[in-house]
Amino acid sequence: MAFRGWKRLLLLGRQNSLGKVWRSRRGGPSLCWKRCCHWSAGKSLDPEVRAFLEENTEVTNSGHLTPEIRLRLLTPRCRFWREKPDLWPYGDPFWAIYWPGGQALSRYILDNPRVVKGRSVLDLGSGCGATAIAAVMSGASQVLANDIDPIAGMAMILNCELNHLNPFPITIKNIINSEAGNWDLIVLGDMFYDEQLADGLHHWLQKCIRIHQTEVLIGDPGRHQFLSHSIHSQLHKVVEYSLPEYTRQENYGLTSSIVWSYQPSNSLE
Repeated sequence: MAFRGWKRLLLLGRQNSLGKVWRSRRGGPSLCWKRCCHWSAGKSLDPEVRAFLEENTEVTNSGHLTPEIRLRLLTPRCRFWREKPDLWPYGDPFWAIYWPGGQALSRYILDNPRVVKGRSVLDLGSGCGATAIAAVMSGASQVLANDIDPIAGMAMILNCELNHLNPFPITIKNIINSEAGNWDLIVLGDMFYDEQLADGLHHWLQKCIRIHQTEVLIGDPGRHQFLSHSIHSQLHKVVEYSLPEYTRQENYGLTSSIVWSYQPSNSLE
């Protein structure tokens, strides 16, 4: 089965499986910079996992909105573009795709460094880490990347190395429904693929805004699950980017991706 078929499974499975994982991994105590389970500068990777990722991904900066950022991704030149999905040994590699919402967020941050400069930034559902990398490149004072997949955390460290950055802290846990972290800015892309997860995100983001006046930016190309959710009525369109042809082909005809500012009412739903 070619990876294009596999990617369709990832797109569908994201709703059926990954959403369940996010919902089941409940947030623990209050999240802070130094008391979360994370990788950071100086943390060594498992040599076997590092070797596998380096052998089975390609370093690329083409076909996406951010040529300034080099990433390890699955491409047509990778073995697992052609292999059966169940031969991948580390769980579904959602992180190995540079999703269009993340591309839009990263492009916006690189073009508008004032958005993050001198601010603390949480990249929620970070995946390959591109948006967190863009925040570091643009002068954020603190960056924390969050994903529930430990392999994504390892891939982020490799991607930091590719871009000559010291690895930022990476927490591998579900922080949705935990106590609201005190962030200046939360960014998240392509996460509204499951209704229950979207509901949890909606409530938690509202709480962060209400308690800490956190700014929230959301990247999404306008998928049905996102546009049909009640959160959409509380979004302001910031910028829309035309997607490169390669990304359009990867995402079954999506032609653009949008950065949205989340501006909910004062009351929690």
